[in-house]
Amino acid sequence: MAAAPPRVLTVAGSDSGGGAGIQADLKTMLALGVHGMSVICAVTAQNSLGVQGYWELPPEAVEAQLDSVLDDIGAQAIKTGMLASSVLVETVAAKLAGRGIPVVVDPVGVSKHGDALLARDAVDAVRHKLLPVASLVTPNLWEVELLTGVRVESEADLPRAAEAVKAFGPQWVLIKGGHLPDRPVDLLYDGTDTFTFTAERHDNRHTHGTGCTLASAIASHLALGLALPEAVAASKEYVTGAIAAGFPLGAGIGPVDHAWRTRR
Repeated sequence: MAAAPPRVLTVAGSDSGGGAGIQADLKTMLALGVHGMSVICAVTAQNSLGVQGYWELPPEAVEAQLDSVLDDIGAQAIKTGMLASSVLVETVAAKLAGRGIPVVVDPVGVSKHGDALLARDAVDAVRHKLLPVASLVTPNLWEVELLTGVRVESEADLPRAAEAVKAFGPQWVLIKGGHLPDRPVDLLYDGTDTFTFTAERHDNRHTHGTGCTLASAIASHLALGLALPEAVAASKEYVTGAIAAGFPLGAGIGPVDHAWRTRR
């Protein structure tokens, strides 16, 4: 009998189009050689053109899923994505606190198309309940402004943004600067050490699910035993390849190719 692979749990929303959310998370985990498990917090009606609607699950259903997985199978790392509402943010944060498992928080606020995926009244719960239990939080520039009020307009603004997010209590912060005007730069910060990651800007509009994919890849690499800076570097390499291989699907923004390494 083969040994069980490392286990990674995603706590997020379902994307019916398969490009982001739970679906992207599980594809990423499979591609990186870990066993993916899921707690679904919301169901979206979503395709390449946008999000047509979403429906939250009751908090007791989310809590039951978490108990079911963690009390029996366990996990070496956890990733959170779309949590939708204040009550779900608080439910998930309470369940993850104190478990001693690395938690990668993708503070999903909007979809790639600009559709809201987090209630406005839930932002405070993300700040004060979820971020303090995070081993790493991975906001993009819009999410930085939503959480802290800091507007990032150039690479020079990244350290100030990282400090502002770090003040809410996560161990590490990764500010994703993919939409900076000059070059894509991400900044990783733990209050003392700073690491920067740059990437080529691809002429490819098929980038749906990049944030979910990156956070899931980091959680997977942590479960595989990498230290956090190395996990981020390996995940950036994986996501960069997935973006370069992104393919058209539907009439709008297509997904990245999670299986790009098998197609080379």
